[in-house]
Amino acid sequence: MALWLFKEEPSCFSYADLERIGSASWDGVKNALALKNLRQVKPGDRILFYHTGKEKAVVGEAKAKTTADGVVTIAPVKRWPKPVTLGQIKAEKSLQDWALVRISRLSVMPVTAAQWRRVEELAEEN
Repeated sequence: MALWLFKEEPSCFSYADLERIGSASWDGVKNALALKNLRQVKPGDRILFYHTGKEKAVVGEAKAKTTADGVVTIAPVKRWPKPVTLGQIKAEKSLQDWALVRISRLSVMPVTAAQWRRVEELAEEN
């Protein structure tokens, strides 16, 4: 099982939308590296759902249900206790090498187990 981060503008499609409809196809990725990453996603992979735009925060967890060439169907797992903002992520020394910090325009990216754990910890802190 691999770990990923998917970015979306909440005014186009939010985590609340995903919860409401139950699943959604993730497609339309144009960036070559993001598309390469998307094609590596397998059913069962865990996904951090990141709102772009004004919010800029990880807001919940989803999982990959099905995959086809360049399209992944995802389903919600849980909304996080509190969003983890990009500012919080950038302030964490252990997250400085993450593509989220280094390649801001990338919409689909891998997440290491250590990065996932730290972001999840941040969501649970007060």
